[in-house]
Parts: sequence; structure tokens; C-alpha cells
Amino acid sequence: MNANRSAPAAHPATMNAELTLPELSLSVQYGIAEPRLPRWRLRRWARRALDGAARDGLIDCTRAEFSLRLVGQAEGRKLNHAYRERDYATNVLTFEYGTDPLGTARGDIVICVPVLVREAREQGKTLLDHAAHLTIHGVLHALGYDHIKARDARRMESLETEILAGMRIADPYA
Repeated sequence: MNANRSAPAAHPATMNAELTLPELSLSVQYGIAEPRLPRWRLRRWARRALDGAARDGLIDCTRAEFSLRLVGQAEGRKLNHAYRERDYATNVLTFEYGTDPLGTARGDIVICVPVLVREAREQGKTLLDHAAHLTIHGVLHALGYDHIKARDARRMESLETEILAGMRIADPYA
């Protein structure tokens, strides 16, 4: 699904209450140990992002299959260099594979834990709040959202902020 399509989305408050939310299959991999980010917590955040995207109306899938891998500095740098030709570790990388004809959206999300920890400290956020944001951000990318064009960025950031607010997490863009 392409996040750049121009069909307007209904506001969540006006959507049919009988909306069927997509099924989620999430594989969590630990390239680096981080006990504050157990599978159940990452799954909860991914589910929130998937549900928010379904209510937003941009995605059209019945199932989402994602892998989410937590990595260290070296692996994060290597992946960012290999796939984006940037020689540093970034906070989150997402690989979107689209939605197949049967309605399954697939993607891989990579979060670099040392970058996550550093950014949370620098931005005065808790590690869990920042990790929730990066997880939601990565899942939305895997569903086709992007922030290349200003209009798409506003839509994605607004949805992230709305999902996070539902979790009592402050607007990360404020």
C-alpha cells in the first residue's frame, strides 16, 4: 500500500464501530539484550500502531506479519550503511514489503538500542516512551506511511501523536 495515495481517510470518531482490525503476527528478535523491552511490550505497541492505522483508513490489509529486531551499534550501523548508504547507526530502520493479494502486509523493523537510549536521554524522555514511539513509527512505515512529503509527514506524525496520547505519552514532535 502506498502512503502517497490521495484518498481521504475518515476520522476515527466517524468510522464504523464494527471495523475489523487486522490480525498481527510479530516476531521479536534480540540481537542485543534489553530487559526493559520484553516481547509482550513490543507486541502491545505494534498492535496499537496497527489498530491506529486501520482506523485511519489508509491501509487495506486483513493481516500484518512483521519482524522487529533490537540491535546494537555495530549491527545498526552496518544495516544503515548497506541499505541507506549512511555510515552511522540510526534509531529505527523499516523495510516495507507491501501487501500481498491475500491482504497480508509484511515488513521488518530494526531498532538500534544504543541510539534509542542516547536519544531518550538527550531529549529528556523515558526509555519506554521513546521506545514506544520508535516502535509505532516503524510499524507505520511497514504499513506504507512515510514522511517524505510534508502532507504525508503531517498525517503520519498526527497518527503517531494520537496513538501515543492514547497511551498517555506526550507528543514526541512538540
